[in-house]
This record gives sequence, C-alpha cells and structure tokens, in this order.
Amino acid sequence: MELRHIRYFLMAAEEKNLTKAAAKLGIRQPPLSMQIRDLEDEIGASLFHRTAHGITLTEAGMAFLQAVKPLQQRAEEAIQIARQVANGEQGQLRVGFTGTAALNPLIPAGIREFQKVYPQVDLKIEEGNSAVLIEKVLDDQLDLVVVRPSNPIPKDLKIQHLKDEPLVAVMSQQHPLAQQPVTAAFDLNQLKNDAFIMTPTSEIGMGLYDAMVEACRKVGFEPKIGQHAPQLVSILSLVSANLGVSLVPESSKQVQLSGIQYYDLQEPIPQVSLALAYKAQAPSQCAINFASVIQSLCHQQD
Repeated sequence: MELRHIRYFLMAAEEKNLTKAAAKLGIRQPPLSMQIRDLEDEIGASLFHRTAHGITLTEAGMAFLQAVKPLQQRAEEAIQIARQVANGEQGQLRVGFTGTAALNPLIPAGIREFQKVYPQVDLKIEEGNSAVLIEKVLDDQLDLVVVRPSNPIPKDLKIQHLKDEPLVAVMSQQHPLAQQPVTAAFDLNQLKNDAFIMTPTSEIGMGLYDAMVEACRKVGFEPKIGQHAPQLVSILSLVSANLGVSLVPESSKQVQLSGIQYYDLQEPIPQVSLALAYKAQAPSQCAINFASVIQSLCHQQD
C-alpha cells in the first residue's frame, strides 16, 4: 500500500464520485478506478458500492476511512516538516564564536534577526578559540562559527568574510605609557620593548595572533611574545596584572575590566578580519540561512 492509494481513496470517499475525484486529483478516471481496485484487492474487501449515481462506502470502507484519516494528516505534517527542515526553517543550528567575535555588534544583531526570521530553529551557542571551533566544524560538532580567520585555510572549510575591524592597544593602567591621554592616537612603536599577551599558536585559527604580529612588523619591530591566553577575558586579565600589553579588536572596548586602558592606534590603523566558517561540502541549510542573514546586515551597515 502506498501513500497515493490512501490519498486516492480519501478523495473518492469525499466526492462520492470517481469522475469528480479524478478531476480534483489531476488524473483521469480509469486510472483512479484501477488504483481503487488495487487497494481493495490488497485489503481483501470492497471499499465502495458502485451505483449509477456514484459510489458510497461499504461497511469495510467506513472502517478503513476512520483508520486512515489520521495517517493522511500525519503524512501531510511529516511532508511539511521535511520541507521546513530542507529549507532551514526548522531544526537546530550549532554556532560557535570566539570571545572577540561575539563582541562585535554585528553578531548579536545577526542572532536577533535570525531568530526573528527563523523562529522554529533551535539555536545552540558555544564559545571557544578559533582553532578549537574550526576543528569542531570539520568534525561535524558545530554547523557554523564566527572567527578571526588566518591562513592556511583547511580545504574542507568555506570562509565567508564579513568585515575588517580596527585593532586597539590595551595596557595596564600601571604601565608608564598609560599616562598618555586616551584621546590621542597611540604610536604602536612605543611598545616595541614590551611583551605581548597573545592568543595561542596553532596551525589554524591564528587570525588575531597573525594580525598582532603583522601590525607590529608594519611599524618596524618584531613583537616580543609573552604569555599566551586563549580568550579575550584572559588576555585582558593578564594585561591588567601588568604582565604585558596586547592588541585587541576595537569592539573589545566594551569589556571595561578594572586596571586596563585602551588606546586607538595611529594611521595606518591595523585591522583584523571577522568571518563565518562552515563546511565547504553539504553545509546545513540553517548555516547557509544564518550566513545570509549576517551578510545582509553587513551590506546594510556599509
């Protein structure tokens, strides 16, 4: 027995006329009669009385009708759910963020807009450093991550650039240079003798690390690598303890940790990228929809 047999039977029972039922189903009447006969043969009982004026249900037909009505509804619901999942309108989306990426206003705005457009998608959020998050995407533990990308990019990963964000210097308020006014652009070269608190080194996901090193090299010095810290808060905590200085994305200024001071840098202002990363092959439709929402917000802000 196939689902179409049940659909044909229900339409015939509703119309009480095979010709009318066939027209509504979009088929000819002889094939419909044949399908009804096949269904009766499979069941082993007549479902309809055939008369000159149409058809009526037999006692067996009435019993069969009551039994299959819920099946038809459940099948229609299942089809609808499958379509919604295929379109990314229902299901689950597992998203990862680095600490610095989550602070960019684009990301919470994107989450709000995504939940507004796709209210039936269950959103799961996880924080980690870029290397760990990217590995989880490759291992199918996360669907999409927001990271600070760097080369080399794994071949199985799709990177969708969102925007570049200025870097700012951060140091302890006990640092000798912290007496400078915050309104003045800071010369990064003044920190050439300081140890830099950096994110951990890794083969992948070194976006912020690479951006710090490149910024220092562009003004003429090789940064002295100090302590490693995996998250923004731990970087700022070590800076607050006067164990070194660091460069962080401008949006990090929202974190007003006691004992630290932020400074905007002189031109040319170094930048760090913000991007989405997801599987290059067969990504989830929810991930594609999330990427589309975020990209749309980016265009609106440009």
